[in-house]
Amino acid sequence: MDYFSFFGLERKLTLDASQLQKRFYELSREYHPDRFARKPEEERLKAEEASAILNDGYRVLRDPVQRAEYVLKQEGFDVGEQRSKDVPPELLEEVFELNMALEELRHGDEDARASLAEAHQKFINMRAAADEELTGLGQRYDQSQDRAVLQQIRGVLNRRRYIRNLVTEVEKELA
Repeated sequence: MDYFSFFGLERKLTLDASQLQKRFYELSREYHPDRFARKPEEERLKAEEASAILNDGYRVLRDPVQRAEYVLKQEGFDVGEQRSKDVPPELLEEVFELNMALEELRHGDEDARASLAEAHQKFINMRAAADEELTGLGQRYDQSQDRAVLQQIRGVLNRRRYIRNLVTEVEKELA
């Protein structure tokens, strides 16, 4: 089941969050299991399945990153998990500096903590920039339906996923 079809929404990367939420509540009332408690088992099972699709679909469609990944998968693009060895070339220098600071901290150099905090903020800013880029590309795709734009989105998502992993790694070390 396609989530966009299930919600009765146009297949777009940019969605009106309030419209999505409104449809979620409408469909929640329609498929709520309590409404089917005294119905035949087949109807109850269909309602349970619809309710599961509804919840999964809402979780995916309300998050712009998950929505973009979903559309890419639907269009046949591989959006596998970012592997640590697949460093986006534009991040090589930052990753090298981060690894040096992590190594220093792990060997007891508390002065490296400031470098890590600085790197953390830099990565958060990079993630925000990737999110802005995704928004712009999403709007371009919605207007053009051009698969080349989806390829660009895939690249930004891969870079964003790598940055997210860096943020998580730094936060773990700073904790």
